[in-house]
Amino acid sequence: MKHAYGGRMVLSIEHLTFAKASIIGLRGPNGSGKSTLLRLLGLIEKPVEGAILFNGQAVEPFSPEARFRISLLPQEPFLMKRRVFGNVAYGIKLRGDVADVTERVHEALSLVGLSHGDFVRRPWYALSGGEAQRVALAARLALRPNVLLLDEPTASVDIPSAELIREAAFKAREKMGTTLVIASHDWQWLYEVCDQVFHLFKGKILGTGRETILFGPWRRVDSGMWGRRLGDQQFIVASRPPSDEAAAIIHVGSIGEDNARVDEDDAVLKGTITRINLERNSGKLFATIVVGDQNFIVGLTQRQTQERTLFPGKEVFIHYCLKTIRWV
Repeated sequence: MKHAYGGRMVLSIEHLTFAKASIIGLRGPNGSGKSTLLRLLGLIEKPVEGAILFNGQAVEPFSPEARFRISLLPQEPFLMKRRVFGNVAYGIKLRGDVADVTERVHEALSLVGLSHGDFVRRPWYALSGGEAQRVALAARLALRPNVLLLDEPTASVDIPSAELIREAAFKAREKMGTTLVIASHDWQWLYEVCDQVFHLFKGKILGTGRETILFGPWRRVDSGMWGRRLGDQQFIVASRPPSDEAAAIIHVGSIGEDNARVDEDDAVLKGTITRINLERNSGKLFATIVVGDQNFIVGLTQRQTQERTLFPGKEVFIHYCLKTIRWV
């Protein structure tokens, strides 16, 4: 599947499948293609090449087979100038299925942690940012969609609202069998929610989302290597890039409490653990290590997990293999 704007290719994905009732994350920097992919999956736009399949059948924008079965919550959701009830019920009434509209509005508000007694009569202007985001999400959940697409759902909400949106995602899957695809810069939140995370960069899927992308400029250093200075003056070394401004995709191999190199292709950086997360799908623990101004993600070994010697605030050394660096 490919998509372009003004002749410029912005998305190129050979094949991508989402299992029913799964929660999939999309991670990547601005301009990586996350929102474009969601618009294509939401049948708002048509790819310039390739096809979107829904339940095994090719569908196009506003196809009647999927019109009310796939729902997209954009990054800046729009609420109509009416009360909460009217906003949440709008899609149901548009569908023409109004037999149990009150029950479905109440159910949807409950899924996002809003009491219908307190909110159904509240006007749109009396909502906080987090409440407005959850009302917009409730309006999608009221449709009981087969597929729910969320674009940066926690970008402008507080921590409690982010947690409630997380719980709503789980409930949608459990109660309605909904498949969710979530694009977010908050990759730590993604790992706590998603079964699988894909890393997008320049319109392509690069990996599992645990990779670290470092941008140039790169310059030649001693011993024929290339490198870039980080914010704390440490120097990250790499193999020769295809250009000075290329992006390096680095997968950290291990984390330890000493800086002994394993072999000549091993590179070492000193950093500080800022967070330890449980990856929902694998059940493994992953640590976020900040080196200068750059975050790295590395999985903990079973022994490290059992010994519990690693914790936020602890200084550690991360190791990566120069031969495994990929350039884009």
